Amino acid sequence: MATTAAPATAAPATAAPATAEPADSAALRQVMFVGNNWDGTADVIASSGDFAKIGRVNIIPDRQDRLWEIYLNPIRLAFFLGIRSGPGEGHDQFVDDMYTTPDGRAVVASRPSFADVVSIDLATGRVNWRFPVSGFRSDHMAVSPDGRRVAVSASTSNTVHVLDIETGRQVGSFKTGDKPHENVFTDDGRLWNMSIGEVNTALDDPALDFTKGDRRITVVDATTFQQVKVIDMRPRLDAFGRSDLSDSVRPVAFTPDESKLYFQVSFFNGFLEYDVATDRVTRLKELPKNPDTSEDRTTWVNDSRHHGMSMSPAGDKLCIAGTMDDYAVVVDRATLREGALVPAAKPYWATVSGDGRSCVISESGADQVTAIDFATGRKLVSVPVGDHPQRVRVGHVPAGWTGPQGS
Repeated sequence: MATTAAPATAAPATAAPATAEPADSAALRQVMFVGNNWDGTADVIASSGDFAKIGRVNIIPDRQDRLWEIYLNPIRLAFFLGIRSGPGEGHDQFVDDMYTTPDGRAVVASRPSFADVVSIDLATGRVNWRFPVSGFRSDHMAVSPDGRRVAVSASTSNTVHVLDIETGRQVGSFKTGDKPHENVFTDDGRLWNMSIGEVNTALDDPALDFTKGDRRITVVDATTFQQVKVIDMRPRLDAFGRSDLSDSVRPVAFTPDESKLYFQVSFFNGFLEYDVATDRVTRLKELPKNPDTSEDRTTWVNDSRHHGMSMSPAGDKLCIAGTMDDYAVVVDRATLREGALVPAAKPYWATVSGDGRSCVISESGADQVTAIDFATGRKLVSVPVGDHPQRVRVGHVPAGWTGPQGS
């Protein structure tokens, strides 16, 4: 395993989110937040059962102020329009990721087009604090096991900022490969970041893979933010006999004991298994192709073929979002045998329901979220949400909450 290093930047302050079990859980209700990226809203739904809609939060109440800042800065405006024409598929990206504070009083969200992270008060709908990330775009986040820190990828500065979830103050940062993407806190006191490289060019032929940049997993100590190791999947994929696959690691899922990492890569309809202790790719699962999906890789959104995976709490099932192939599927982890394909419109993310029984996918092409039973692999229910749902996260709101009362 290789090694390199890191640090960086500062921030603002006031109140905000989490996912760890809150201290006064009796006064809170467990819910799911669905980020409607193109709307700039988050729908709040029941975290299990019928997944009924509870309320909606405006994640961009300060939209006009932010737009004025952007329009008056030619460089920021160029990146703003670049996000719209690139990863936004012609739309602004107003909400990517979100977590609630341990007390359930606020939701913290990353807003790619505004290059920031904000805390929104769930009672009033007002902004508590705002943290502008370094560079020009914010992306995926992760919350620490105690729910008190949130890590956010600043994708154009190759930096991950770690913020106090209550105040928005930066407590640390570290450097990554090109275009940091997903972040994961692990129970052994580490923070993993996957950099995906350049996914918005049309240089998608395998022979041009070298143009995509420095793609690697950066692992740091979650307290000091000092680098522990760097994992470059290129030589590991080559040793496994799959030099044809991209080494751009997309969504991932750890087993409950964190001994194995399952991961998706750009352009591939399937996923791989990585053994953490032996530092080896050990298995691969190729999933069915939709015959109606174009084989022109330049038409696949942000180099994704499949994007989104989650694991059942017992660690026996994986749920896979087949983004460009328009389905989701539950896979047995022991045998890697897939169940029946569940039709879905451009599913973009997969997470686990509050009771652990279901996989919940966001259908960005149908503006709905769909729950799939881990045990049977069958669809349970679909719930309409806002425009282009992406990230779905379990969180908490005050008991009886139905939405902000002011703005």
